[in-house]
Amino acid sequence: MADIADVIKPQLLCPAGPCDGCVCQYRAEPYHACPLWGTRRILVGVSDFVIPCVGAVVTDGKGRLLMIKRGREPGAGLWSIPGGRIEAGETDAEALVREMLEETNLAVEVGRLLGRVQRPGLDGAVIDIRDYAATVIGGTLRPGDDAADARWVAAGDLDSLGITEGLIEALTDWGVLGD
Repeated sequence: MADIADVIKPQLLCPAGPCDGCVCQYRAEPYHACPLWGTRRILVGVSDFVIPCVGAVVTDGKGRLLMIKRGREPGAGLWSIPGGRIEAGETDAEALVREMLEETNLAVEVGRLLGRVQRPGLDGAVIDIRDYAATVIGGTLRPGDDAADARWVAAGDLDSLGITEGLIEALTDWGVLGD
């Protein structure tokens, strides 16, 4: 009898075709970054690369949302929540902790999954983002890595920033922002 995890796990292939390095060993996750091809993954029957990413929804004691100004494409110059690609073998939580340190210099404790969105990436890629609540447990806010700026922003001030497409709607749908 087949293991149920083998039946329900996604069928994943590297751009180079099947290989031992692409068998998902993290069956609780829908996929992970391919050890041989970094974050470039392709779903069977889908022509575009799917790039697994995480994002951190962090608020401070004043109800402000932590935002970063993207320093690179996609969305260079636009404001978004911190986050990025999941590296080979990382769990969502490990990737989120790493990305927060790289982009904001803040250490976080990862909370519950708030939601998932897909956005168009470069060269036909699909960016699959799982956004988690997170709580700051250390560090001093300063931009780093591919973040050109980082700051706490009141919900009422978000409209004055150039925000990445769909972020306000997603945060509103997930109950992070009021209507």
